[in-house]
Amino acid sequence: MKDAVGYTFSGGNARAIDLLEQALHEFRCFAGNPVATAEAALAEAPDLVMAQVLRAWLYLLSSEAGAVAPAREALAAARELPHNEREAWHLRAIAQLCDGQWRAAALTMEDLSAHYPLDALALQAGQQIDFFVGDSRMLRDRIARALPAWSAGMPGWHAVLGMQAFGLEETGDYLRAERLGRQAVDLQPNDAWAQHAVAHVLEMQGRRDEGIEWMRGNEGWQADSFLAVHNWHLALYHLAQGDSTEVLALYDGPIHGHRPEIHVELVDASALLWRLTLAGADVGTRWSALAERWAPFAGDGHYAFSDWHAAMAFVGAGREDLLQTLLQAQADAMTRNDDNAAFTSEVGFAATRAFIAYGQQDWARTVALLRPVRSQSHRFGGSHAQRDVIELTLIAAAQRSGQAALVRALEQERQALARQRQPERRESVVA
Repeated sequence: MKDAVGYTFSGGNARAIDLLEQALHEFRCFAGNPVATAEAALAEAPDLVMAQVLRAWLYLLSSEAGAVAPAREALAAARELPHNEREAWHLRAIAQLCDGQWRAAALTMEDLSAHYPLDALALQAGQQIDFFVGDSRMLRDRIARALPAWSAGMPGWHAVLGMQAFGLEETGDYLRAERLGRQAVDLQPNDAWAQHAVAHVLEMQGRRDEGIEWMRGNEGWQADSFLAVHNWHLALYHLAQGDSTEVLALYDGPIHGHRPEIHVELVDASALLWRLTLAGADVGTRWSALAERWAPFAGDGHYAFSDWHAAMAFVGAGREDLLQTLLQAQADAMTRNDDNAAFTSEVGFAATRAFIAYGQQDWARTVALLRPVRSQSHRFGGSHAQRDVIELTLIAAAQRSGQAALVRALEQERQALARQRQPERRESVVA
């Protein structure tokens, strides 16, 4: 049987493939429960290879250590079934990512998309890996390579536009990023990735009022969305305007009010509380509650970017026990033969220790640890907006340690970058 763009599925029946297409749509919109829908497809047809493939990707792209075991289970089940070349490439990349070989998996997904550019799952999984490894060029170019094969009206077209929008934003092409992101949301209001791509543009360009209007003006993307936590962007707009009361209300609502327990949601909660703390806001007991949610992951040492955000919560809550567990896990991670060893040794370990030093009011040590890694911070993943907290913390620590010349230089650097990012041809963005 074939999918909606004409690629062949191995195994399955009409009902199972309908369920798989639904699960793929849910994943493209970051909505619903695509794992449960993929499992429903497998209940209908246990031989549907792509349902196991999707299940594995959904686990692995959570970036959590505990997700590797069920991903390996799905991988083993799929390997036992007859599968075609396209599916084999998926399985190869999944195996690589299960082994912690993030960059090898990204290359395998490049090959897959070069041969099968209409495989939207391959594009999406590949771009997520690019995000995790901090490869901003491939965030853009992975999608750009496939775009000529796509056209309006194809299933998933909105998602491809949204993915390209995010890649363009992360490489500084804000005009085109905003245009494509808005186009994607017009086509599919629940496309959370496209919605968040435009939010990134507005954040990078300092367009706070427009950002608030954008995030509050389209409630559709938040319907059952597991990117609703990206109201973090809305909170950043309000924080820039000095409205910490509204920021805390957002934190207690869509960002942390549902008591998240997965990394991708906890990361934004940590970053927001840290920014509030830098701004001098009283966050009450929120650090302690957040630290409890990070606590089960303290000893994982699975992904340095997540470890760093866990450390923020442990510092804020004064949890020295959890910090020691995390530091030991990072030390162990750096001895392994996988990509997270590099993520940790190149950036993550220094960033974590710097934020611990900040919590100890050792401002000079914070500065000394952050300065060598600030220009390399993309190497452990995340977006420009997420990594900006490194710059903000460096400036705050330099101020507190009396390094006035460094503070002046850093602030002048930020002002120059802000001017560079300003839109020049605004009228063409929404035309």
